[in-house]
Amino acid sequence: MDRQNSDDIMKFLDGMASSDDVLFGFLDEGNHSPEDYPESGSFAGGEESDAENDAAGCNSEENKTFWHEQEQLLQATVYRTSSVETKIRQATKEALKEVRSKGLQCVCRRPATDGCRSCLRGEVASRLRDAGYDCVICKSKWRSNHEIPAGEHEYLEIVDKSGSKKGEIRVVIELSFRAEFEMARGSEEYKRLIGILPEVYVGKTERLKSLIKILCTAAKKCMKDKKMHMGPWRKHKYMQAKWLGTCERKSVKLVETEMEEDKSTMMPKPRVSMLNYGGFGNLSAGMGRPAAVAVV
Repeated sequence: MDRQNSDDIMKFLDGMASSDDVLFGFLDEGNHSPEDYPESGSFAGGEESDAENDAAGCNSEENKTFWHEQEQLLQATVYRTSSVETKIRQATKEALKEVRSKGLQCVCRRPATDGCRSCLRGEVASRLRDAGYDCVICKSKWRSNHEIPAGEHEYLEIVDKSGSKKGEIRVVIELSFRAEFEMARGSEEYKRLIGILPEVYVGKTERLKSLIKILCTAAKKCMKDKKMHMGPWRKHKYMQAKWLGTCERKSVKLVETEMEEDKSTMMPKPRVSMLNYGGFGNLSAGMGRPAAVAVV
């Protein structure tokens, strides 16, 4: 997932210049009040049950009602933003624009021509740190069990401590949020729902938890209606593990150090020319060694 085709990276960055609305979607509409939309608290957590999904039925009228309700819930959840999220979202937007204007250079062991997602995360994190945010790169990793396979995922996180009354606020930044839920064989209703999502997610973990619940419920309904098996990597618990499980946090300075080490390992080893070994008998004083060694 991280080392995506370089063309995809450039399309991702080029899209920012043409439409911020597409990139950040409804998350950029900070002028709406939460009271304008219905609550979506019933989707805040927990596993979806088969009984809940089976109750929706199979006739067209019930299907229309189901998808209409999912769209309302999704829009309501995405719209419910706070001043902290709006501020960090704007800073993320500026960081992405700066990366695009200067170009993205991949410094991985096997560099991609126009950069990769991993390097993009590092560049954005570095700029957010420079802007005064406590931004780190998080890597979640989980083991397989009887329900889901093992996996790992990387994303950005900012811990905001500006509000003393509310304590710390954890804000997740996922640079390819919509892509995480796209399905090539999804129904038209599901694709329309996914189209509501922003490409870049910037928001609190509580909101992310609700979004995952809504989207995984919709994905399960979609697969059931199409009589197709739902892959374990699309299940609710698997998607939760990406952003809401335990993770390793790396500071930007540590990531930059690792990048420098990668650069050094990529440098070619010096070669020794036998032409400069001093010939037969041209040895340094009494040492029995060549007088000179040239690196070519």
